[in-house]
Amino acid sequence: MRALEAAIENNWEEQIETLGEMIAYPSVGAEAVTLQPGTPAEEVLPFGRDVHGVFAYALEKGHEMGFETTNTDNYGGHIEMPGEMLDEKGDVIGTAEETMGIVGHLDVVPAGDGWATDPFTMQNADGVLLGRGVLDDKGPVVAGLYAMKAVKDAGFTTHTNVRLILGLDEETNWYGMDYYLDHMKAPDFGITPDGDFPVIHGEKGILVFDLVKKLGRAQADGLALRSLTGGIAANMVADSARAVVLSKDKKAYEPIRDKAARWKDEGRADISTKIIGKSLEIAVKGKPAHGSTPEKGINAVSLLMAFLEDINFNTDEINDFIAFYNSCIGMETDGTALGCGSEDEVSGKLVLNVGVAAIDQKTATLTVNIRYPVTMEMQQVYDAMMPVLNKYDIGVVKGHAQDPIYKPADEPMIRTLMSIYQEHTGDMESQPLVIGGGTYARAFDNVVAFGACFPWTKDKMHQADEELTLDDFRKMTLIFADAIYRLCVA
Repeated sequence: MRALEAAIENNWEEQIETLGEMIAYPSVGAEAVTLQPGTPAEEVLPFGRDVHGVFAYALEKGHEMGFETTNTDNYGGHIEMPGEMLDEKGDVIGTAEETMGIVGHLDVVPAGDGWATDPFTMQNADGVLLGRGVLDDKGPVVAGLYAMKAVKDAGFTTHTNVRLILGLDEETNWYGMDYYLDHMKAPDFGITPDGDFPVIHGEKGILVFDLVKKLGRAQADGLALRSLTGGIAANMVADSARAVVLSKDKKAYEPIRDKAARWKDEGRADISTKIIGKSLEIAVKGKPAHGSTPEKGINAVSLLMAFLEDINFNTDEINDFIAFYNSCIGMETDGTALGCGSEDEVSGKLVLNVGVAAIDQKTATLTVNIRYPVTMEMQQVYDAMMPVLNKYDIGVVKGHAQDPIYKPADEPMIRTLMSIYQEHTGDMESQPLVIGGGTYARAFDNVVAFGACFPWTKDKMHQADEELTLDDFRKMTLIFADAIYRLCVA
C-alpha cells in the first residue's frame, strides 16, 4: 500500500489536471458527424464531435502513460496494461490470458440550469471539484486510469491484463458498448466505477417508454392549451416545465395568474406567469435528480399538471389527460396509482420517473423511466399498467429496456471488493447494495459496480453543481489500485 500511495501522490497534480481537461469537453451525446465525406479519409463520429474529442484525449493520455490503446471505429475503445504469466521463480513465461475490465463512460447528461459556475470549466472550491462529469463518470474513469498507472509505477507485474474500457453513450442508448463488444472480447471479470461503494451486487430492471394520447379537435371558444413542455431526459427528474395557454377573452388569464401568485406565496411551487403576445405562459421550476432516485428531486411536470388540474380547457382529451396524470401519477414515485407498484425483499420498491412531457395540438406524450425489482420481468410491469391506461385511452410506445442483474452477496468477488472497501474506509456497517441505477455491469457477465460514490458523498449526479471532493477522488484511486493489486497481482 505504501508503494501504491507513493505512486498516486507522485501523479496527483497531473491526475487533477487530466480530469479538468476532460471536463472541458461538453460531451453530451449528439448526432453523428461525418468528416471528409466521400474521400479515403472519411471518418464517422457516431456520437458527435465533443464526445469524440474527450475519447481521443483519453486514448492519447493512455498512450503517453505507456499503455496500449484501441479505438473501435470511434464507438468506444480501451486503454490496456498487458499482464504477464510468471513461473514460481518470478520469470516471465508468457502473456496473460485473462483480462480484468474497469468499465466507465465519457459522455455526460446535459448541464441543465442553476449552475454557480461554468459546468464545463472544472473549479476547485476549497478541495471540492465542480463540473459536469466530475462524479458521473469522468472522475472515476480518471481514477481508474491513474490507479493502473500507480500499479505500473510501483513496479508490480499483473498476471492478468487490466483494461480501462471507455463507453461513449452510456447516458443514452448503449449502442457504442454493443458495437465494442461485437468487435472485442469481453473481459473475464471486472468493475464499473459508476455506482456506489461499498459494492453493488444487484441492479433493478429498467424500462423507458412513452405514454401517448391522441387529442381531438378543440372547441371554437374557451381556453386552449397551445403547448406544454417539460424535462430534457428520461433518466432525469424534470427541473422545469412550461405551458402556453390562449384565450380570445384576456380576462380568462386573471384567475390563472392569481392562482399562480397564491401558489408561490404559499410555497407550493416556484411558479411564474407572463404574457407573450396574445398568450399566457405558465412556468414552473422543480429540483433535478437522477431518474433512479426521483424522490430526491421535485418534478416540475408534476407540479405543473397539479396546477392545471382545475382549469377547464376547450379540448376534452387534454382535460382527461391532465386528470389521468394527477390521479395516476401525480407526485408518486412508486407507480402504485398507475397499477404497477411492486417490491421485493432484495431490491425494494419499483421506482417511476416522468422525465419528459410534451403536449401539442395533436398528441400528449410522457416519457417514463421505471426501475423495477430484480425478481420481476418487464412484461409484468407493462401488464400491470394496462387496465389504467386503457381506461384513459392511452397507448404505450416501448423504448429502451434492460433486464435486472443480481449476484449473491457471498460470491467471492463481492466478498473481496467488500474487504478492500472496508480496509480503506474503516466502514464495517455498510452492506452490498441493490440499486435502481443502470450501469455497464449489465453489458457483461462478470462485472459489478464498485464505487465511486461513498456513503457520505454528496450525490449531485445529473444535477447542477455536480461535485467531487479531492479526498474522495484520492481515496477512490487508491481503492481501485488496491483492487487491481488484489485481483491481478496478489
